[in-house]
Amino acid sequence: MRLHRNLVFAVIDGLHEIFNEGSYADKVVQKLLKRDKRWGSRDRSFIAETVYEIVRWKRLYTEIAEVKEPFSRENLWRVFAVWATLRGISLPDWKQIGPTPTRRIKGRFDELSKIRKFKESIPDWMDQLGEQELGKLWDKEINALNEQAPVILRANTLKTSREKLRSLLEDENIDTEFIKGYPNALRLIERINVFTTKAFKNGLFEVQDASSQLVADFLEVQPGQRVVDTCAGAGGKSLHLAALMQNKGQVIAMDIYGNKLKELKRRARRDGAHNIETRIIESTKDIKKLHGKADRVLIDAPCSGLGVLRRNPDAKWKLQPEFLDKIRHTQAEILEQYSKMVKPGGKLVYATCSILPSENQNQVKNFLSKETGSNFTLVKDKKILAHQSGYDGFYMALLENNK
Repeated sequence: MRLHRNLVFAVIDGLHEIFNEGSYADKVVQKLLKRDKRWGSRDRSFIAETVYEIVRWKRLYTEIAEVKEPFSRENLWRVFAVWATLRGISLPDWKQIGPTPTRRIKGRFDELSKIRKFKESIPDWMDQLGEQELGKLWDKEINALNEQAPVILRANTLKTSREKLRSLLEDENIDTEFIKGYPNALRLIERINVFTTKAFKNGLFEVQDASSQLVADFLEVQPGQRVVDTCAGAGGKSLHLAALMQNKGQVIAMDIYGNKLKELKRRARRDGAHNIETRIIESTKDIKKLHGKADRVLIDAPCSGLGVLRRNPDAKWKLQPEFLDKIRHTQAEILEQYSKMVKPGGKLVYATCSILPSENQNQVKNFLSKETGSNFTLVKDKKILAHQSGYDGFYMALLENNK
């Protein structure tokens, strides 16, 4: 592979923003890709994949390069040289790249690969926590969470079927395959920008990981029901619920962030989902108004996001142990408050994109032992680990209000 100066410079600029200025990798990459209109899809994918790759392996590469934060541009070039060497890419004779000790880099890589926190490139506290909560499974799980995530689509059944979508994408030269056990999912055979396709613009699909697609199904919704999605965000699961309900009944999509709900409205228009109503949660009054009124409630709770590290590798460096303590407290509070919306005989799903029992089954157990939770019984739950499923790590529990 021949390296092109302007592409590598873009990568270095991106790393500077992510590592030194605390910017989010996805936002930085989006911005970088708009830098030069002449770049083709190959150039863009080189930039995106190289940035994500170096972010993912930051601890390992910086250890090999012997550089520490904050990184000077010279340091970032050294890290880039480590990435290129380990990829077998010969480095050009540019003044930014000093003499690269290829043999030492490879030797150091072999040494560090024997120590899990370096091999999997994670902070010490995360390594300890993973082992503490998952035991022997942590080894396999963190390894799977460092792999590049596949691109999965969910066919929007309000407008098409999975089979029809597959052949329409084929007409646009995009190959996909069905995934067993995921009724509306298609997996891309090759990574490609699907947002420019006619099928996407016509609202025939959403990009949604296979594990995430199981959540709405788990809620057992029926057309005509009143369903509340309490932490709707930009609405991936609200849109799925609307499709499962065939646009009949009502999906109330709630969130504390109005800008996310705006995005949901835009997506709902494109998808032809007419039964979604958005509501901003401004105070506890907004929740109280719905006490005992919902047939189904989805709590897709805020969490550590450890199950989706493959999509957000920079979360490894942004997450802090104290955030976890705070988020567990928030999860317990949300479960306690939002469960009151479920009417007698109604059902609730508590879900997270985390793999930690302390955010998942332990939260449900604690809730059921409290006064509010005493009306509920656990119908079933599902723990999804990335190394077993091949998709994101997730948890979901279905509870029924027996009052």
